[in-house]
Amino acid sequence: MKKTDSLRRRIIAAYMMFAFAVSAFFGLIAALAVEGIEEKLVDERLAEVARWSIPRHSAGMSVVMPAGLTFHHDEEIPHSLRGLPHGVREITVDGVDLHVLAGRDDHGEFVVVDHDSEYEKIEIVVYSMFAAGLLVFIACSLMLARYLANSVVAPIASLSRAVSERQDDLPYLGREDELGTLARAFAGRTGELKQFLERERFFTGDVSHELRTPLTVISGAAEVLMSRTANDDALHAPAERIYRAAREASDVTSVLLQLARSPQAMDGPEQSMAALAQAEVARCQPLLAGKPVALRFDGGRDFTAHGARELLLALIGNLLRNACAYTEQGEVVVRLGQRTLVVEDTGPGLPAAALVRLRGEAAPEGDGISAGSGLGLGLVQRICKHLGLALQVQQRDGGGTRFEVGFPDLTQT
Repeated sequence: MKKTDSLRRRIIAAYMMFAFAVSAFFGLIAALAVEGIEEKLVDERLAEVARWSIPRHSAGMSVVMPAGLTFHHDEEIPHSLRGLPHGVREITVDGVDLHVLAGRDDHGEFVVVDHDSEYEKIEIVVYSMFAAGLLVFIACSLMLARYLANSVVAPIASLSRAVSERQDDLPYLGREDELGTLARAFAGRTGELKQFLERERFFTGDVSHELRTPLTVISGAAEVLMSRTANDDALHAPAERIYRAAREASDVTSVLLQLARSPQAMDGPEQSMAALAQAEVARCQPLLAGKPVALRFDGGRDFTAHGARELLLALIGNLLRNACAYTEQGEVVVRLGQRTLVVEDTGPGLPAAALVRLRGEAAPEGDGISAGSGLGLGLVQRICKHLGLALQVQQRDGGGTRFEVGFPDLTQT
């Protein structure tokens, strides 16, 4: 899972977006309030001073201003303040910020100047306090978001670990909220799957066990027929086919019995893959009798693999039998790579539905199990899963199919 897809991160991001939106909203309100107060305190103050000063100046009376305020009329207006548009504005003269009200009365132009307004300092303090409060609010929001995200995600993560580790008793089963409902749903589904797998395993094991006795009887009878018809080719060949088919069926039952047990990838002694591949190539040679097809082992770097000998032989044998059955001319080649077993043929290739099934992809709707993807390749898939092997299948450019089985490196386990 990518970090950006984390539910915890998405909860934190959503909460922080909400916190920023709230902060922006209240910040806008605060800014409007500050500007409104400035207009009320400064602008109206200057206007009130002007209303008081103009009649006194017109009457020739002295105009005494409070500290920090001055009133200038006509020629008394400093050059730096002359020609200003009428109204209240903030200007800077010689590095000093001034609030100035400029206007005109019946006797000429006038200005009221606030030299020592405390509002700018108050405004800075207000904005500084708001910025500090905003930072504290964002920090608290982040901590609260992390706490809420952990409170929501931690139980889900705990339940996920319990399911992944296949624990018998899942947590939160007794809770009455949505998490308890989810835990009980997981527990019910897991129980159904366990029962299904157990039934399948017992069924496979029972059927395989029951088939071993009749197959042994058939093989023994076929051997007797082969020995008594050694000089009669018309009877010896069918007896030999019966014996070979019985032996193959017996091998399949042995493999099914092995697969019905609990999968342990590293059970069994080390096996030489070159020796196993050569043995299966020799064993499958009769399958190509009368066909213009060459079956050979191309060698390669030998390596050892852990696993039951029967399973490894069945893996190679089923790949070879499938290739021999569907290759009408050309060759079937077995080679070893860097801890890989490769089986290639020049046959018609597997149907699209069979490729989809072997790759573990969803089959197109309406496609059934096609020819060439029956019990043999199904066993190959199950053996690879049982032993922890990687199976890859490709269609060759020149026609045919290429199977590659990757074995884990024993030195890194």
